[in-house]
Amino acid sequence: MFSKAGRLIVVLPLLAACSLGNGLGNTDRTGSTAPGFDPRKEGVDGLLVGHRLMEAGEYDLALTSYYRAAAQHGMNADVLSAIGSANLKLGRLGQAEKVLRRATDADPAFVPALNNLGVVLMEENKFGEARVVFQQAFQLDSGQTDAIRQNLRVAIAETEKTSYSDGENEEPRYNLVRRGYGEYVLLSQL
Repeated sequence: MFSKAGRLIVVLPLLAACSLGNGLGNTDRTGSTAPGFDPRKEGVDGLLVGHRLMEAGEYDLALTSYYRAAAQHGMNADVLSAIGSANLKLGRLGQAEKVLRRATDADPAFVPALNNLGVVLMEENKFGEARVVFQQAFQLDSGQTDAIRQNLRVAIAETEKTSYSDGENEEPRYNLVRRGYGEYVLLSQL
């Protein structure tokens, strides 16, 4: 129907229309395929997006956003604390503890990281260590944050409960076993 030259004449205007950006293609002057996208502008901060996703209960997406924030800001205490918090919400206690310890190593005075580490330690039933961490957070915060104050109260109550009252409700930890006439051996259940 068309010769090679005729096909070329039909195809060339179509290709030109696609490359101009105002014809068949969906590109603007910057070469972007998304309408209204300007690559010269800064994107939204990954930490801010992650915090909003955490509030919405989207912990996996928040974690991804926090990793993007790490690429923008580096692995500072704020980013590490956010990553640890997302891991905590996802139930990854071991990962959360490791990352939050890195955050407190990076900035020992960063109160959110200390508080979140204390929460992880409470979840792992490490009440004594959690109490110490909450005390540090409480001192650095000057007692201004209600959540830290409440966390410290719970940690204190748990340490006092485990050290004094647990013995009343537990089964005996030791049993006497008769060895022979008049000899008894004390066996531990440890």
